[in-house]
Amino acid sequence: MSRIIRIVAFGLGLMGGVVASQGPEFSQQYRQRLGGAIDELNQVIARFDNDAQANGETRDGAIARLRGNPDDLVSRQGVAMQGNVERLGRLDAHRQAMIQAGPFARVATMVRDGDLDVMEAAYRDFEPAVPVTEEGLLSAAIGFVAVWGGILLLAGFLRSLRRPRGRAAARAQA
Repeated sequence: MSRIIRIVAFGLGLMGGVVASQGPEFSQQYRQRLGGAIDELNQVIARFDNDAQANGETRDGAIARLRGNPDDLVSRQGVAMQGNVERLGRLDAHRQAMIQAGPFARVATMVRDGDLDVMEAAYRDFEPAVPVTEEGLLSAAIGFVAVWGGILLLAGFLRSLRRPRGRAAARAQA
């Protein structure tokens, strides 16, 4: 029975390692999507800025002009552009935080402060991979040890719950 538990623990430990290694991989794919979203917003805002400048306006002035327009469609475009500018600021700040966080804190930074739209898009297209980075390998090792060790500890604990009854009975007979 003990041998079976060790084999099962090893197999589940390997699975735990594979699952844990996907955190850094997902984070990497998320960062790629984040960069793409930032690039696209930069292009949209640059076109808007060029149009505003061609009409003698600053970005803020053009947005205020659009938002103050009595035409609902035009007003909504002003609100949308203001949202784009604000979102770009958030995404840029988040990307900088992830860069500064370093390899092992990126996953936590993504989970804590990530953009849900970008995260959902990354999840939809996520392709598991075997990361060969230091971060990926260490995550895999931690996942393996956590699951493997946890199962062995749990099995040992459960065995120890059964043993005292047998020892107590043996002592009572002596």
